[in-house]
Amino acid sequence: MMLRKFLLLLFGLVSLLACKKERTPDYAAVVVEPAIQEDVKLYGEYVGRIRAYRYVEVRARVEGYLQKMMFEEGKRVGQDEVLFLIDQSQYKARLDKAEAQLKRDIAAFNKAQRDLERLQPLYEQNAASRLDLDNAVAAYESAEANVAMSKADRAQYQLEFDFTRVRSPLDGIISERYVDIGALVSPGNSSLLATVVQSDTVLVDFKMTALDYLRSRERNVNIGQTDSTRSWQPTVRVTLADNSVYPKEGIVDFADPQVDPKTGTFGVRAELANPDQVLLPGQFTKVKFLLDVLEKAIVVPRKSLIIEKGGSFVYVMRRDSVAEKRFVETGPERDNEIVIERGLGANEQVITEGQHKLSPGIRVKSVAASELNVNPGKQ
Repeated sequence: MMLRKFLLLLFGLVSLLACKKERTPDYAAVVVEPAIQEDVKLYGEYVGRIRAYRYVEVRARVEGYLQKMMFEEGKRVGQDEVLFLIDQSQYKARLDKAEAQLKRDIAAFNKAQRDLERLQPLYEQNAASRLDLDNAVAAYESAEANVAMSKADRAQYQLEFDFTRVRSPLDGIISERYVDIGALVSPGNSSLLATVVQSDTVLVDFKMTALDYLRSRERNVNIGQTDSTRSWQPTVRVTLADNSVYPKEGIVDFADPQVDPKTGTFGVRAELANPDQVLLPGQFTKVKFLLDVLEKAIVVPRKSLIIEKGGSFVYVMRRDSVAEKRFVETGPERDNEIVIERGLGANEQVITEGQHKLSPGIRVKSVAASELNVNPGKQ
């Protein structure tokens, strides 16, 4: 009797263990994240070069010996500020001579005018001949022409005299002097004295491919043109040599209307404020260009997407905790995320980890990523 009870008990334990061994969990543990709806910014990265907003060469416009330098090299100068002084002696003498000639011609003109005024009534009274009147008119007109010519000469010599004071053409930072004091300068090859750079605002030039242009046209974005109907404008960010990002954005204001056939690229220019002179003309930089903004796009983690011959799909956890296989159309990628253009709605629960062991219709349960490999499932 005891043996029989022992055997029945042993059989029951074996059956219970067999049932537990054959039983499988009725759900699969997965990690779930909601599909996010947000504005997605699409960027292109290029190599750019900083250029001064204005770069002007200061040159001599008259010949003479350089007498003075009236600025501090590498410092700011103002527009029309005198930078150099060229020997004025010969130009002062020419100007004084022109002044004297003008005074003489004005005196001759005044005499001719008085003679004509005296002769005119005499001719009308037949007290003077027609020849006398014609001679007086000719003398008056000749004197008038001499005055005009003398004024032009004086203006020319005044201009040359003024050019002996070499002035800054704009506000900016001046370079070192390129000619020593005492050197003979003249218009031509030896006329360059210094350069002035205006870099409170700078330009950054970079190249884009023709393919970039076509893609932007597909998105109705005209590079280099503003569009008041958009909520955004094409802007650039530049990265400095130490990999720090310059804090101010630039606006793209120009795109070359033709492609370089040698390189297949076209030039693009952006304007950036540079009040602290952080950006130096001539330096190379990385340019991050905002090409487009996809408004209210659906975004999911890249790892949630599965690609097979039939297309791309994600698994979605429905409200009844059942996994649904959803085929989707994908768009651009951004970091570790991808845009879903069709097939998925905002806030749907997308399975991001554990989806490779799923099949459509299986029950799933959301767990933390740290628990996924610890508790794969339980009754």
